[in-house]
Amino acid sequence: MNVARLLRGAVGAAGFLIAGELVVRFVLSDDVAFPAPSKILYEAALLLADPVFLEGVATTLTNWVLGLLAAIVVAVPLGVLLGAVAPVERALRPLLEFMRPIPSVAIIPLAILLIPVDGLMKISVIVYASMWPILINTLYGMHDVDPLAKESLRSFGFGRLAVLARVSLPSAAPFVATGIRIAAGIALVLAVSAELLAGGAAGIGVYTIQAGSGNRMDLIMAATFWAGAFGVFANFVLLVGERRLFHWHRVRAGAADS
Repeated sequence: MNVARLLRGAVGAAGFLIAGELVVRFVLSDDVAFPAPSKILYEAALLLADPVFLEGVATTLTNWVLGLLAAIVVAVPLGVLLGAVAPVERALRPLLEFMRPIPSVAIIPLAILLIPVDGLMKISVIVYASMWPILINTLYGMHDVDPLAKESLRSFGFGRLAVLARVSLPSAAPFVATGIRIAAGIALVLAVSAELLAGGAAGIGVYTIQAGSGNRMDLIMAATFWAGAFGVFANFVLLVGERRLFHWHRVRAGAADS
């Protein structure tokens, strides 16, 4: 991990917080409607001892993880199938291209009507939203496989499944990992959005609704801060794992660019 890059990011974040603090204190002069960053961070720290908020965090993260795992189970095999069997891709590509641009948040009201079970409804929305980057990246990864490597293996008598397992899947794996990392952020957005629109017993989105009903902008921003922090942490963990598992892919990409 690049230490200089981390330091630049920390300096940028600190500068943003200081600028926000100064604007609220000396320009807006309204700490209720526009809480200062220091107050938001203070309330965010207090939320770590709030059992209601922690219950909401557990609910949101559970739906997030389950939805992301289900999206991986659906999207990766489908992407491999489309990438490996050209007639199937040609048959399904128009349908996929039609469905992919539909805003995921827009299907939440439809999901509420069709799926009466609250948890299942939210997980289903997360799956729909997060499967697309995984599917598309898997498909592109399958197309990026070196045809010479596949032909070489076939010349030694290996069948289609052996070529798929020994060449195509390892070559496409870095693309799949990138798709999962992108999908993780989308899944979190939909997990909170579904709670905001559909409500429920607990969740970060539910907590922010309750805070808003009490006109507690500081609590809304503090809960939002933790939602963003979870997304940043997940992206960091997935990025580190991706670089360690597929460092050879970055080396190969660098050689191809040179």
